[in-house]
Amino acid sequence: MVSFRKKKDLLQVGAVLVMLLLLNIFSDRFFTRFDFTSEKRFTLSPITRNIMDSLQKPVEVTVFLQGDFPSGFKRLQRATRDLLDDYNAFGHNRLKVNFVDPLAGATTEQQTQILQDLQNQGIEPTNLSVKTESGLTQKIIFPAAVVKSGGRQIPVKLLQTRIGLSPEEVLNNSIQNLEYAFSSAIKKVTSGGKPRIGFTEGHHELSDLQLNDAMRSLADGFEVGRVNLKTIPFSGMEKLKLLIVPKPDQPFTELEKFKIDQFLMRGGRILWTIDPVTAELDSMRGHGGEQLAFNKQLNLDDQLFSYGIRLNFDLVADVSCAQIPVNVGNVSGQGQIQMLPWLFYPILMPLSKHPLVKNLDGIRTEFISTIDTIAVPGVKKTVLLASSPYNEKLNTPHLLSLQMLEQDVDPKTFQSPPKTVGVLLEGSFKSDFKNRPIPQGFTEKIDVLQQSKPTKMIVISDGDILKNQINEADGSPFPLGFDRYTQQTYGNKNFLLNIADYMTDDSGLINLRNKEIKIRLLNRAQIKSRKLYWQILNNALPLGILLLFGIFQQYFRRRKYAA
Repeated sequence: MVSFRKKKDLLQVGAVLVMLLLLNIFSDRFFTRFDFTSEKRFTLSPITRNIMDSLQKPVEVTVFLQGDFPSGFKRLQRATRDLLDDYNAFGHNRLKVNFVDPLAGATTEQQTQILQDLQNQGIEPTNLSVKTESGLTQKIIFPAAVVKSGGRQIPVKLLQTRIGLSPEEVLNNSIQNLEYAFSSAIKKVTSGGKPRIGFTEGHHELSDLQLNDAMRSLADGFEVGRVNLKTIPFSGMEKLKLLIVPKPDQPFTELEKFKIDQFLMRGGRILWTIDPVTAELDSMRGHGGEQLAFNKQLNLDDQLFSYGIRLNFDLVADVSCAQIPVNVGNVSGQGQIQMLPWLFYPILMPLSKHPLVKNLDGIRTEFISTIDTIAVPGVKKTVLLASSPYNEKLNTPHLLSLQMLEQDVDPKTFQSPPKTVGVLLEGSFKSDFKNRPIPQGFTEKIDVLQQSKPTKMIVISDGDILKNQINEADGSPFPLGFDRYTQQTYGNKNFLLNIADYMTDDSGLINLRNKEIKIRLLNRAQIKSRKLYWQILNNALPLGILLLFGIFQQYFRRRKYAA
C-alpha cells in the first residue's frame, strides 16, 4: 500500500516536471502577453511591432538610467526597461540594450569631459536632489538614451518636462511618450534614405547661425539644407518632402510663389513661420527704446488666403510671457540689470490634444500676430497654438516702447478669448494659380495642377519660433528653445521635431503620442486618517490567515493518519 502511494506521488512529480519543461520550451519560442489595463499600457502598437519585425540590421540602445534613483526615476527606469524588453521580443533578437551610468568611477576631470561629450550628442543632464543620511546632495543624471545602427545614432529624451505640472504628471507624460520616442528613433537610424527638408533663403530669412540648432537637430533623421526659390529648378523642389519658410522679410515674386504652389499641388508639405509685422527688440534698444511696428509686405496674402489662412496685421500682448534683462539704474557706475516680463514675448502652453503638441512644454515666441481661418472645401483646420486668456490685441502700425515695462498690467484689460497663432491644415488645396497664366521666367515644362493631392501645411504667425539665441561672448549658438537670460529651456525644439515627423511620415507614427496612461493617485487625506487600519489589515490579516491554515492542516493530518 505504501509503495503504491510512493509510485503515485513520483508519477505526479514527474508529470509536473514534464509540464514545466514543455511550458518553458513553448514560452521560449512563442511570446504573448495579457494586458488587462483599460488603456492597454503594456501593449505595443501595430506600428511599433511592424518596425521591429522588419529590422534588417542590429540596433543598439544605450540608456543612461543606471544607478540609485528616487522612486520616481526608478519608475521611469523600470518602464523603459520593460518597454525595451517588449521591443526585443518582436525584434528577433536584433535589439541590444545596455543600461549604464556614464559618470560611474570617473574622476572630476573625466566627468567634465563626459558631460561635454554627451551634451555634444544632444543629451542634456538633469540636476537631481537626493536625500542621504547627511542631508540633501546634488546628483547629475542623464534621463536619456542613444539609439545606434549602421554608423548612425540618434539621442532620445526620456524626461518630458512641462511648466506647471506636478512631478507625478511629468513622470506620467514621460512614460506615455516612451514608445513614440524609441520607435521614431529606431525607424530613423534603420531607414534606407532620409527625407529631405529645405529651409528657404533669398528673402532675408533667418540666417544659418540663427537656424543652427534647428537644422542640426533635424539632421539626425533628415537631409537638411537651404533652398533658394529664385534659382532652384522645380525638379529639385520635387525631391523635397518638407519646405520650411523661416521668417522672410522681403516679398516673394510670382515665379517663387508658383513654385511653392505647384510643390504643394504635388503633395509637398509646407511649414510657414511668418511675422506679418516688423518688430524687433534689438531695434528698439538701438533707437532710444522705441520702434514703430509696421506691416510687412511679403506678397503672400493672396496665396495663403486661397489655402484657407489670413495672417492679421496686429500684435498679441500676453501676461504669460518671457522675461528680458533691463537696465533699471546705476549704482557706483555699475548698471543694475533686472529681469522684467515682456508682454510681446508670449509663452504658449499647448492645450490641444493633437499629437503634434500634446504634453509639450511651453513654447517661446516673439512678437506674434493673430491668425484667421477661411472656410475652404476639402481642407480640415486644427488650432495647434493659441495665446492665454489674458491677452490684448494691438493693431498696427503701433509705437512700441520699452517704457511699457514700467507700466502695471491691469488684469481687466488683459482678459480676452485666446488668440489663434498656429494652425494645421490638411486636405486637398485649390491652386492659387488656377485659371491664371504661368509667371514669366518659368521655362520648365510641367503639368500645372489645379487641385492638390491630399497634403498638409502648418502656418505659425511667429518667425522666431525656430530661431536659437546666440552666445554674445563667442558667437556660438545656444540650443533651440533655450533662453540665455533665464537659463530655461522651452519646448520649441521638440515642437519642430514633432512637426518634421508628422509632415514627412505617413505611417501614423506620430499618433503614438496619443497614448495615455491614467494617473491613479491615492487619496492623501484618507491615507492619513486610515493609516493604522491599513497597517493592521496588511500585516495582521496575512499572518492570521497563515496561522489558521496551519491549524487546519495539522487537524486534517491527524484525522487522516489517526487510523
